[in-house]
Amino acid sequence: MNGPNPASVSAAPRAGEPENRARDIQRQLDQSLASVREALSGLQFGNVSLTVHEGRVVQIDVTEKRRLKPAGS
Repeated sequence: MNGPNPASVSAAPRAGEPENRARDIQRQLDQSLASVREALSGLQFGNVSLTVHEGRVVQIDVTEKRRLKPAGS
């Protein structure tokens, strides 16, 4: 059996694969940043918390604080 080793053939990257992966990562980062911007817009007091799993933002929690004026002021 002379011929290419199937393991070495499947391990070779396809043409353009690293560029596609980099493009996907950049797209995910852009989407995450847009979501964070949206969470921050209009927030005067509070917290924005990001949950990251395997290098990706998977959850954004926003806690808004509201300042109440004391009675009689």
